[in-house]
Amino acid sequence: MDQAHSDDPSAARPEGQAPEGRASFGFRDVPAAEKAGLVREVFASVAPRYDLMNDLMSGGVHRLWKNAMVDVVNPRPGEKLLDVAGGTGDIAFRLLRRQGERPDVTVCDINPAMLEVGRDRAVDRGLLQGLTWATGDAEHLPFPDRSFDAYTIAFGLRNVTDIDQALRDAYRVLKPGGRFYCLEFSKVTSAPVGRVYDAYSERALPFFGKVIARDAESYRYLHESIRRFPPQRELAARMRAAGFENVSWRDMSLGVVALHQGWRI
Repeated sequence: MDQAHSDDPSAARPEGQAPEGRASFGFRDVPAAEKAGLVREVFASVAPRYDLMNDLMSGGVHRLWKNAMVDVVNPRPGEKLLDVAGGTGDIAFRLLRRQGERPDVTVCDINPAMLEVGRDRAVDRGLLQGLTWATGDAEHLPFPDRSFDAYTIAFGLRNVTDIDQALRDAYRVLKPGGRFYCLEFSKVTSAPVGRVYDAYSERALPFFGKVIARDAESYRYLHESIRRFPPQRELAARMRAAGFENVSWRDMSLGVVALHQGWRI
């Protein structure tokens, strides 16, 4: 990890967003009502090779980022944990093992194909207790108010149609004192490194997608969605607007990714 930050709302400078009634889908703006379906198509296509592609594209570093996230969450026995947009189980399995006694982890994903991959992986690992799978939209979670002690979302927030609504619903399902954690690609803090990273991701993601997943277009979208996602300070401000307090973030790998966190007080 590189550096931790606390949000200063007065310093936030939100970047341009899609026009009203539309949503970003990569570098395109599409009707907001169509984005969820387009995203489902992307992840239905890449689901069988999603975890392999993560290893190839990041050189395995995504595992370190996810481990660091779970270190910060530090789940305690008996806590009710929710992992959103985590269909293949990468974060949920880590939470489950870390929680130890009385595990209680729910995975919620909008895409049935990703959940199917996750369930198969859980069976292969013998992870059958304390793990629940649910199909649901991050913007309208199928859970009652004040249900969970902690909410995690890793590399999923940039794919929702309305980020602000997803943040509000995350706040809704957390208990008072509940914690929110978002691990997501972000704004590289070094200009020279940023140029190299942008060039790599622009070329490598579609190339690996074509060769390994046989789907260059889906990985072109994933690259573009990273470029369109709000930078660290803007996301922190939007978390505060959703109601979260004690908002902060921590850059990893010079800001290639950032871990944001906030509390429902």
